[in-house]
Amino acid sequence: MAFEIKQQLRQTQQLVMTPQLQQAIKLLQYNHLEMLDVLELELRENPLLEPLSHDEPFSDQDVPGRNDLDSLEDMVKEPQRSEADIFDIDWEHYLESYGGDYSPVQKDHADRAPVENFASYSVNLFRHLLQQLRESRIEGDDRRIAIEIIGNINENGFLDLDWEESIRSLQFKSHDFERVLGEIQEFDPCGVAARDLRECLLIQVRALDPPNSVAKRILEETFQLFEQGRLDGVARKLNLSIDEIKVAAEVISLLDPKPGRQYSNSEAIYVVPDIFITKVGNEYVVTLNEEGLPRLRISSFYQKELHSQACSSVAKSYIQEKMRGAMWLIKSIHQRQRTIYKVTRSIIKFQREFFDKGIDYLKPLILKDVADDIEMHESTVSRVTTNKYVDTPRGILELKYFFNSGIRHGADSIASESVKNHILRMVRSENHSRPASDKQIVDELARAQIHIARRTVAKYREIMGIPPSSKRKKKF
Repeated sequence: MAFEIKQQLRQTQQLVMTPQLQQAIKLLQYNHLEMLDVLELELRENPLLEPLSHDEPFSDQDVPGRNDLDSLEDMVKEPQRSEADIFDIDWEHYLESYGGDYSPVQKDHADRAPVENFASYSVNLFRHLLQQLRESRIEGDDRRIAIEIIGNINENGFLDLDWEESIRSLQFKSHDFERVLGEIQEFDPCGVAARDLRECLLIQVRALDPPNSVAKRILEETFQLFEQGRLDGVARKLNLSIDEIKVAAEVISLLDPKPGRQYSNSEAIYVVPDIFITKVGNEYVVTLNEEGLPRLRISSFYQKELHSQACSSVAKSYIQEKMRGAMWLIKSIHQRQRTIYKVTRSIIKFQREFFDKGIDYLKPLILKDVADDIEMHESTVSRVTTNKYVDTPRGILELKYFFNSGIRHGADSIASESVKNHILRMVRSENHSRPASDKQIVDELARAQIHIARRTVAKYREIMGIPPSSKRKKKF
């Protein structure tokens, strides 16, 4: 076969990922907090963008024009300005009179940041132990050892230290370390600076008032058997009755296995919903969360400058480039809001029974169902529902929560989240001395016309953090 080079003219269509299109796609998948950062950055980088103050969040019951892209001109229209222009101000007189009526008493501090925006000071475990060290009688070389010990206590309160390496590096004797460690272990919280769980519980048992000698003997002599739940073996080894062992085991179960948790410096992570769904009468109303998000407009100053005769060609080119970027950003934001609104309305349409009756009525749903309903691509729906939360009458849920695989339920199908809820209810209501195995859960679900494999039950149980029946069983 002979090869030859030819030129052919062919007309084809293809999607080109322009920077503007990439920006629109990124905006679509940002959540509320990420949008705040993006808009703040855009306002800093693009001088043609100005924030327009607004007090109301976007809602489907707002002005109808806001739901229509044709009304976008209202968002970028030239702002109204007073008759006096900034260039007409008598600056000399202004500077002379500035500050003349200032009075500290009259100042209302309206420009101060809200109190809730200030970070609160929290005492972590390290600071708490250092404060006790300052108030203790540990001095000199012992204090150096104590600081080394405190600095190697982890957030759970356990000593995480290479003992031999520390003795070698600091050039201290082993018995000095043991003595100072014993003093640190008397600090608050009780059980801190322990090297393992047994030592942690033993420190707390020794501090009990009144003391419990049986619990102390269990930890000192038969901790391995006790950890395995073999109370009968503990009773035989200590030559005590099983009832005495159960009473002591109950005391040990009330101790704190992680004494440092109460001083944990981990901050709570709060979810900011991107959408609010509220029930008004018989209908569910969708409101997008626009709190803190500035409404943007094009600066009138630069619009005037663009048509000014004194504006150079380089300046005009720069303004035109920034104006195109600003207009595309505003259109992308508006399109993002419309898309999120349409996806949420479609979810309500499919999951109406869930909103009315609860999780048992959650239906199987896939991205394609919503995409077909709103006539968009699946990837668009996927971006909208990723990392976004909705505040509903049933609680704050991730948008992905409404998309579930289907499991056969009689002649129909049931959502996997509903099956998880069934399993959770069964575990909570079971007899703790004889917890249900995965096979028994499968049989119970089958009686409710929910057909599911045992390995699926095990998978759902692990997802929900439910231990197997052997570990759920109460020994005492």
